[in-house]
Amino acid sequence: MSGRIRRTVIVAAVGFAAAVVPFLGAEPASAHGFSSTVYAKISAGDEGHIRTAVELEYDLLVVSAADAGDDDPLFRVGTAAFDAGDSGAQAAALNSHAPAVLSYVSDRFSVASGDAACRPTPVGDVTIGEREGVPYAGLLLDWTCPERVDAHQVRSTLFPDGEGYVKGTKTIVSYQIDGRSGSAALDAANQSFSTAQAWYERFGEFFLLGAEHLLSGIDHLLFLLALIAGSRRLREIVLAATSFTVAHSVTFMLAALGLVDVPGAIVEPVIALSIAVVAGWHLWGIWRRGTHAADLETAGHGHLSLDRAGWIRLGVVFCFGLVHGLGFAGALGINEAWSWTLLWSLLVFNVGIEVVQLTIIAIVFPLLIVLRRRAPKAGVWATGAISAAVSVMGLLWFVQRISGS
Repeated sequence: MSGRIRRTVIVAAVGFAAAVVPFLGAEPASAHGFSSTVYAKISAGDEGHIRTAVELEYDLLVVSAADAGDDDPLFRVGTAAFDAGDSGAQAAALNSHAPAVLSYVSDRFSVASGDAACRPTPVGDVTIGEREGVPYAGLLLDWTCPERVDAHQVRSTLFPDGEGYVKGTKTIVSYQIDGRSGSAALDAANQSFSTAQAWYERFGEFFLLGAEHLLSGIDHLLFLLALIAGSRRLREIVLAATSFTVAHSVTFMLAALGLVDVPGAIVEPVIALSIAVVAGWHLWGIWRRGTHAADLETAGHGHLSLDRAGWIRLGVVFCFGLVHGLGFAGALGINEAWSWTLLWSLLVFNVGIEVVQLTIIAIVFPLLIVLRRRAPKAGVWATGAISAAVSVMGLLWFVQRISGS
């Protein structure tokens, strides 16, 4: 391809990116859009009580509790504390309006024994922590149940869509009680579960949660799109996807089991940078080789038959996959000691991610191959434009996440 045509392709690609970025930019710097995740840990409390440690996004709790209780002072003080980034002031705002906060949470999060509701009692003050750079409020509740049973029902409708603040809230529950341990994922379609639930019910929930997480995580989708656009052969995308899967599975499991802990302030910017690098890699290939960017430079030997560029790209994808695994674990929010029940739940969550990933590859990559074979120049234009848009978006997110905006 001549230098003039090469420049035309790159300029067109960047122009396409400039048109697309404003729409993508409507997504916040956070990876997963206007949604929220609530975390709850259930254990045995004192004197036969059930104890729950519930963590909720601070700013959402303020606006939701203030709205539900018609408590304007809570909204004003709580919002000011959030804007100031003062965790002490945030805790003070919630504790000074404890009845409104407790009423909101207990109306939408409940524990029951048999058919009888258990009564919550707060233990200590509300505390402020952080998850993935976002302030979270922690409430410790003891539940007094009218009868002693071997199984309890847990229900959560916290931060529902109807409030108009977020959509698709998930409540991730981990429990160790009544001689049982495990985890469950609750949402609008599946609002309750029993600690005596069957294994296939629990695994079904985590499979769907994994699938939904990939579909709702635009940064992971863009990374996958960059992988597809830059792959020259079916072998390459299969190896890249496998490398990414192995890498993120390792760190996902280690982080979720509490064996590795990397702050979200590090993980999230690197994920954004990985999107830009993988997409930019293909743009660099177009700049160097034009319409031959999809050709192998020198075929390698052995069953994999990758050239030097293919091997380097595979290594880069594997390294970034390690970081993406930490992002998956942070979004799931489980950080528990080792148990076989938890391990299987995490594996099923990961399978849900992979099924969606492979489905997307199976749909998109054959279309790309057909385009490249029938119209090579159009293939370069299409993949170049996609890679430019994805790369610019990744850089934008990287700057936002580094700056904390």
